Formats: sequence, C-alpha cells, structure tokens
Amino acid sequence: MEKKLIYSVLFLYIAFSSLLQAHEPGRRHQTSSVVVKLPHSLENEIGEIQYDLLGNEKGTCRIEVLSDSCLHVKISFKLDEQLRQDDWQMTLYPGFTPSFHWAPHLTPTPHHVIDQHVFRSPALIFSNEQQMLTLIPDLDIMSLGTPVRWYLDMDAEQNRLILGMGNSKVDDHVLFRHEPGALYPAGEVEIGFYILYSATADAVRNPFRNPLEFMWKHWGSPLYKSGNPLDGSLGPYVEHTYHWAFNSWSDAVWQEFTLHGRKVGAPTFIVNVTQSPNYPDEVNEREFRSVWNQAWFSSLRSASGLYRYARRTGNRRLMEKALLTKELTLSFPQRNGFFYGLVGTEMEEVEIDGKKYSRSKGWDIHYWGNSNRNPYTWNPRESPFHILDMSWTALLMLRWYEELENDARLLHYAQAYGESLLQLQSEKGFFPGWLDLHTLDPMTYLNESPETSMSATFLLKLYELTGEETYRKAALSAIDAVVKEIIPSGRWEDFETYWSCSRYGSEDLIGKKVVRNNMYKQNNFSMFWTAEALLESYRITGEKHYLELGQRTLDELLMTQASWQPPFIYVHVLGGFGVMNADGEWNDARQSLFTELILRYGQLLEKQEYRERGIAALKASFVMMYAPENPVTRRQWESVYPFFGPDDYGFTMENYGHGGRTTPEGEGMGEFTIFDWGNGAAAEAYNRILDHFPEIKEIR
Repeated sequence: MEKKLIYSVLFLYIAFSSLLQAHEPGRRHQTSSVVVKLPHSLENEIGEIQYDLLGNEKGTCRIEVLSDSCLHVKISFKLDEQLRQDDWQMTLYPGFTPSFHWAPHLTPTPHHVIDQHVFRSPALIFSNEQQMLTLIPDLDIMSLGTPVRWYLDMDAEQNRLILGMGNSKVDDHVLFRHEPGALYPAGEVEIGFYILYSATADAVRNPFRNPLEFMWKHWGSPLYKSGNPLDGSLGPYVEHTYHWAFNSWSDAVWQEFTLHGRKVGAPTFIVNVTQSPNYPDEVNEREFRSVWNQAWFSSLRSASGLYRYARRTGNRRLMEKALLTKELTLSFPQRNGFFYGLVGTEMEEVEIDGKKYSRSKGWDIHYWGNSNRNPYTWNPRESPFHILDMSWTALLMLRWYEELENDARLLHYAQAYGESLLQLQSEKGFFPGWLDLHTLDPMTYLNESPETSMSATFLLKLYELTGEETYRKAALSAIDAVVKEIIPSGRWEDFETYWSCSRYGSEDLIGKKVVRNNMYKQNNFSMFWTAEALLESYRITGEKHYLELGQRTLDELLMTQASWQPPFIYVHVLGGFGVMNADGEWNDARQSLFTELILRYGQLLEKQEYRERGIAALKASFVMMYAPENPVTRRQWESVYPFFGPDDYGFTMENYGHGGRTTPEGEGMGEFTIFDWGNGAAAEAYNRILDHFPEIKEIR
C-alpha cells in the first residue's frame, strides 16, 4: 500500500529569500527564490529545493509523499495578466556528492538547456556507491500543453538538477541554447516533477531501472494498452513496404545487374520524393546510387526479412529478389578476409531547362567502397574498412546460414573474415575501429570503443557454428574489455556519435567527457551492440554477471525510448527511439533492430514491461509510413507533399523531428526513404519476430 501524505507549504517551512542568484555560476537571470525546506528524514537524499518567483508571484507548492522512495511536487502560479519573463527555474540540490550523472541531452555550457523536444523518457539521475536520486518532469501536466516550453538542465559541477521554463533555439546539430522572450498567458501556470530516491544495492547497480519502471507504469503502459502507437495488425504495413519497393516505386528502388557473369540485385541505398511516380518535376537523386552492407544500411538484413516473408507466403518472385541480394553480398571482394561495405555507381550532373539534377550513370560503371560516415574522408572510394560494418555483415551471413539456408559459401566467407579479425585484437581485448584501405593497418579513432561488442557477438556465433574455442575466448575477452572500460562511465562512442549528421564534439571531445555534465557524448547504437553481446555471453557461459550487466545496458538504451505521447509531437511516438544525447530524432529506424533484443530480455527475465516496450518499438517502426492505416502521419505527409497518392503508400522516413523542431504543418517529416533503414528494415524485424517468437501469432 503506497503511503500518500500531503504537506502544506506552511508545514514544510517555505522561506522567501532575496538570494542574488545572478551571481551563481550558470544562472540566467536575477530573481528572488522560494526555498522549500524538506523533512529531516530526506536530508541524506535531498539537500534543498528552491524555485524562482514568476513575476512577483511566490506561488504555492504542494508536496505529496507517494512512497518511501518517491515525492511528487507541484508548483502553481496565478497570473492576473500576461507576463514576460525570460527564464524560470526550479533547482534541486542533492544531499550527497554523486559520482555518476545521466541526462537525456548535453548542456555543455550554462547557456544550453535540454529542451522539451527531447523529452522521450525525461529524467536526471545522480548516484554514487550508496544512493541515487532521480528527477522526472510531471508528464501529466505536460500532456495538457505547455504555454512556455519546459526544459531540464544538469550541472554536475555545481551538483544541481534543474527543471525550468523558457524559450530555446536549436544550436548546432542538435543542441539547444536558451534564449529570452518567454511569454506567460494570464491564468494558472503549473509545473511539477517527481523525485525518486533509493539506497538499495540494486538501484545503485542499475540506476536506470527505477525511473524506467516508474515512467512506463505511469504513462507508457496505459498508452500502449489503449492502442498506441498503432492499433491493428502490422501485416498491411509490410505489404505496403514490398509493394512500394518492388512494384509502384520499383523503377527507382530495385536495382538488378550483372557482376562477373552473376546476376545480382538489391534495393538502392536511398530514394527521395522527387523519385515518386507522382512527382510533377524532374528526378534529382539525393546521394550516389549504391547498395550498402553497413551497420545502418544493410541490404543483407533486409533481404533476410524478405526471404522470411516469401517463405511464409509462398511468393517466388520475392524469394528470387532475396536470393539475388544474398548473391550480391557474396560478390563483395575480400582482401585478406576483409571486405568492402558498398558498391556504388558513378554520378553525373545533367541540365534540363536550365536546372541541374544529379543522376546515376548506371551499373555498367560501378566501384567498390566503404561507408563515408567516418573521421577520415567523405569519399566512399577512399573510405577505410570499418570493422563494425564487416562484423555485422558477417554475423548476418552466419544467421542466414543457420536459420534460412544452409549455403556453405556464407560460412566460409564469414570464417575467412573471422580468422583475420582475430589477428587484430589488442591485449586489452578491443578490436580497432578502421583499417587503412591499402595497408590494412589499424587507424587512429575508436580503437578502444564499444563497437568491439559487435565483433564479440559475431565471434560467439562463429564459435557456435564451428566449435572453435579460439573464437569463444576472443569474444569473451572483447566483451570483458567493454565491461571494464565502457559501461561504468557510459562511454558510448561509436561512428555515429561523431561522424554522422551530429558532428558536435568530433574535433575536440572524442574520449573526453563534457565536464559540466560529467557525461560523454553518447549514442545508443553501441548500447544495443553491447546489451546483445552480453546476452549472448550469458547464453554461452551461464555466468550471471553478464546478464546483470546486460540488463543495465539495455535499460540505459531504453532511456532513449519514448515513454509517453507529447502534445507537441504531431505523430504517434510511444515506443520509438531517439539516437544520442546531441540530436533530435523521434521514431528512429533503429527501433526495429532493437525490438527482438528487448523481447528476449523480457522473456528471460519474465518482465511484462520489456514485452510491451519491445512490441511498442516494432509498432513505432511503421508510424512514419505514408499509408491509409496511418491517418495522423498521412495528414502530415500530405501537408508537406500534396502530390502524394496511393502509389506512394509505403514511403517511410527514417525518423521524425530530426532537426529539433516540429509543427502541425509538417515540419519534421523529412524527404527521403532508405529501404534498408526504414520500411524494409521494419518489415525485416516484423518477419523475424514472427519466426523467432511462434507464440506471437499476429502483432497487433
């Protein structure tokens, strides 16, 4: 039975003080504050709570003790007229000195904020070896609308957690900088938050579990059970995907050609709205025409889903296309076991009616290359071999061999790579980031990163299929290195962290924390690889510490999953994922990749929360699709591209709100589709889940 005590502001003793807050480091304005002195029983956890006046109003503060480990605080103001105030803050000072800090976004200077745009599972976490403290905004209040935007801030240097109200602008890609000009309407202004605190060993060992459980219980699970983010069968979305790729958009999407006398094929890397059969103007290809087998854009992964679908439905035509993609993957040339990550075509600029357009010269002129999302060059021809990409592709080969088709070529190809990979392992256990294209020597960056986790998973699968103990030993050495040097400090740095669209920190932050936040720039991709490698390590060895660390890593990953539906996000987002603590995406395509891992942990740990989160992630993977089953999203698409019609059903942007802002008029929708990181990837996840979880007859 939960305790529920309500303390009046008089009982708690609220002191009104004229503290010159402008002189405190990081304070954005000068104002007087209201100090809430809490009961002595909480002094070990909470030192002090104080909040600003709103105009001249001191407001009222209502505190509920919901349990031995949870407080709920509401602060209300009544304004007689419209008020301009650049900033308002509530500041919580913990009663202890934390050694670990977590926030959903970086605020590297006192001028930065964590804008509500990135409130997916919003929380600020402080902990040490004895206790932890978490601040969570009241999402019930936020669901009613926020006349002035809310924000969070975490100042590790000054040991304070902040919940505030004020305007912000997008700074860089994507941080948020505070700016003046906030206007409060006349009437009641309310803001609130929860404080979770614990001194249990479990909470300290995994500081993410309590806030995740709290947020899903209060907001995520009720929404999920009501039919969010999608209600109804996912089957029609998969059918739209394959009809779009291989029928209505096939001229733009499906690529079929001959390599060394071998017929091959695959969907192209990327298409955009100008390639729609309904587009009224000339086609302009967004990037070079190509097919990738890379950590994001994996044609082999998509083909395995197409294979599963074709096998289940008896569709010979689609089965042929899946097999052609497998043949293309096996055609990628190897050098001492290492292999390229893409095949591309030459591009040219053509002029039509005085306008210039980018077009492919066709597959008769092709080249082999690697992903240009790296720190060395933007030219795919010159890009180095990426260990992560190769280990991922080789793992997919082994899974195809084990689960779909006993094609010995796949095993031989992957094993040749595995033998070369072993020679690169460091004494600590890590594998390098990139190899020089010519010398095959390790290069400068990410040689001790969580990208190593992917190689560990690959080697464990190779051990299972061959029985070679060398692979098992190397894999466990690799994951032990990640356990020791990555997980405790949250050093989740991988290629996407710095060398994708969010380049903040790529020149001076690699391997370093943002001092003000005591956090690294983090990407959740490497959390996924690590949680998966730890689960596989537990499965192979039976050693429980791998499972415990795997759950902690999974939970850190889940802190980037949406646990509610914000009113300022104009598509359904429950269960969808963001990317990193310096970017703005919702419903990112990675969620389809994460789905099975979440379900596997849920099955093993018998946690209903994980099952709901996993299915919600899969459903969110189809939310961005232009389709009649998505009326809300469909309206957003048509507001931006009014020429869209039935031939475009299946078109799917990889994420939403990427630039840090959304509007009811369609800002945040995007302009392109990547089959292997969008609709094709989502369809693959759906088909894989049906095969791997036979108890799930239909996902609705």
